[in-house]
Amino acid sequence: QVQLVESGGGLVQPGGSLRLSCVASGFVFSRYGMKWYRQAPGKERELVALIFARGGLTHYGDSMKGRFTISRDNDKNTVYLQMNSLTVEDTAVYYCNVIVQTVHYWGQGTQVTVSS
Repeated sequence: QVQLVESGGGLVQPGGSLRLSCVASGFVFSRYGMKWYRQAPGKERELVALIFARGGLTHYGDSMKGRFTISRDNDKNTVYLQMNSLTVEDTAVYYCNVIVQTVHYWGQGTQVTVSS
């Protein structure tokens, strides 16, 4: 079955960086686009970034452009999210997502807290 396991979250000071990882299994990873979402307390889940299966084309949410970078390693079935210049507004649970045969799959999430 499809499984997504995120890691790499934690507590970081404003201006700091974190790199999140999502290890995927249960499907042919290289054939699917992958996404990162986040959800802050009291807010709706929002798209952070996506990376297409082929060519490595990427797309970012407006507030993430220039600060976040999504990448993938198809040999390791892993998608990454490099986050730089973090602000308190980036505090949220970050989720990995894939759509396989019209079904959305989510990881358990990893907490990112930006605080001084």
